[in-house]
Amino acid sequence: MKILHTADWHIGKKLHKHYLHTDFELFINWLLKTTEDEKIELLLISGDVFDLANPSAEARRQYYLALKKLSILNCKIIITGGNHDSPTMLDAPREILEALNVHIIGGLPQDLKDCIIPVSNKQGETELVVAAIPFLRDSDIRSAETGVTYDNRIEAIRKGMEATFAQAADMCKQKYSDLPAIAMGHLYAAGIEASESERDIQIGNQAAFQASQFGDYFSYVALGHIHKPQRVSASIPTFYSGSPLPLSFSERSDEKRVLILDTRTDFEPQSLSIPNFRKLHKISGTLENIKAKLSNLTPQGELTDLIEVELIEDDFDAHVLAQLDESVTSFDTPGLEIVKHRASFKNRLQETGKLFESHIHLEDLKPQEVFQKMLEQNSYDTEIKARVTQAFQEILEEIHTADQP
Repeated sequence: MKILHTADWHIGKKLHKHYLHTDFELFINWLLKTTEDEKIELLLISGDVFDLANPSAEARRQYYLALKKLSILNCKIIITGGNHDSPTMLDAPREILEALNVHIIGGLPQDLKDCIIPVSNKQGETELVVAAIPFLRDSDIRSAETGVTYDNRIEAIRKGMEATFAQAADMCKQKYSDLPAIAMGHLYAAGIEASESERDIQIGNQAAFQASQFGDYFSYVALGHIHKPQRVSASIPTFYSGSPLPLSFSERSDEKRVLILDTRTDFEPQSLSIPNFRKLHKISGTLENIKAKLSNLTPQGELTDLIEVELIEDDFDAHVLAQLDESVTSFDTPGLEIVKHRASFKNRLQETGKLFESHIHLEDLKPQEVFQKMLEQNSYDTEIKARVTQAFQEILEEIHTADQP
């Protein structure tokens, strides 16, 4: 049997207010062709189907349309919920989707046996079993106790996660002892490399799951949550497939992929790269550096390339900030779009309250005195200082006039 492992679709994701609906459509079209070409019989989606617990109508439409298209290929689909997903929302259409050969475990059921799913091949023979474990919430795995400290809570979560996978393994062993078993999970495994776009789970990832806690019964563990594809160091093949799309600029250099297993050989997956539909660029440096890099940038993706700009200067300068804003606003190159810009300064300005000696209180000072202290921190030339001072005086006069009856 050929199996495809993917995760972290994050349907409805916005990258700096830029929706990735089109990116997802292109991925699904590629996945459909790959599923057909590779003769995939089982598709595993290990959590975070949606980016939000209450996804938009467009995100839901994309989800159901994708499942409808995939079901036509006579491929069984098993989906587990992630920390971004609403278990109730995912589970709601379960009975209807089962008619399309789609099995969903949105949240941990009351009876863990409901997570144990036998999978038949095209000849109708049960060939393997999947322990489809969704994201385990605190309430799923830790009983309420009084006087529980932070450290005790972390340890209880770890033990609860370990017990869940151990119990699932025992159930597979008891009922399907002659069949290989695969586990699905959505969690943070210790020792892996994360990116900016993962939302912390289980108390800031402090309850990181140790690879040894998966045990040695399962033939393969299909993980989700971490968007960078990677292998977890464990005694059994344990992998994060990663997200199919870059979901933050920190992932711009990641090679996105799906993993394909062929049980006729072994459970070591083969990596299949996903096309890069949209290039992400991060440009940083001084104002002049940024202007030069932007002028030399050319579109590389099938979709509009997105750009993140970071100005890095030694000293704060409002004039330079205004020039940066102007450069971003006037940037108009087909196939390229700046979606975020920010500035940082190596020599940070002191907070206003620290500009004066300790015995001087801000409330005892005139606005002009505070303004002059702030102005002294900037490296403006004489002309700009004069213009800024005049502007401040005009604003101050307007305020005083407005306050009068």
